[in-house]
Amino acid sequence: MFRWYQRKLASHPTLTQAVATTVLFGTGDILAQQFVEKKGLRNHEFARTGRMAFYGGAIWRPVASRWFKFLQTRIVFQNKNVEMVTRVAIDQTTFAPMSLCVFLSSMSIMEGSNPKEKLEKSYFTALKRNWTVWPFVQLVNFRWVPLDHRIIVVQVVSLGWNCYLSYINSTALPSSPGGVEDRID
Repeated sequence: MFRWYQRKLASHPTLTQAVATTVLFGTGDILAQQFVEKKGLRNHEFARTGRMAFYGGAIWRPVASRWFKFLQTRIVFQNKNVEMVTRVAIDQTTFAPMSLCVFLSSMSIMEGSNPKEKLEKSYFTALKRNWTVWPFVQLVNFRWVPLDHRIIVVQVVSLGWNCYLSYINSTALPSSPGGVEDRID
C-alpha cells in the first residue's frame, strides 16, 4: 500500500494528497459518529461526513501543503534540533490556531449556523487539546519525515484528531472541569 501511495504521489502529488486527505477527513467523521457518538447507520449524518471530507480535501490540504513547504524552505538552521523545535513552535503558535479557527468557521458556514457562536463554544477547548497532541507529532514529522510525506503522516494521525474535531464541531463542549472534553481520548 505504501509503495502504491509513493508511486501515485510521485506521478500526481496534488491529486494523491487531495484524495487521501478527503478520504481521511471523511473517515474521521465516520469514526466520530459511529464510535464516539454511537449514532448507528440509520442516524448517520451523511451531509456532515461530506462537509468534513470537502473541508479536508479542498481547504485543509492545499493550505497545509503550502505551510509545510514554507517551514521546510524558510525555517532552516545549521543545528537541526533548533530547526525542528522552531518549526514546531511556529506551527503550533501560528498555523494550529488559525487552522482551527478556519475549520470551525468553515463548518459553521457550511451548516448555516453562526461561526462566532461555534468559536466561542469550542475554540479554546479544542486549541488546548490540540497542544496536548500535535507538538509531539510535529516534532517527529519535521525531524524525520520527508516533506512529500508529511501530509499523509498528519492525516493518518488525524484519524483520531478529525474524529475529535468532528465531534466538537457537532456539539458544544463545556470548558468546566469534568466536562465532555475531559472524557474524549
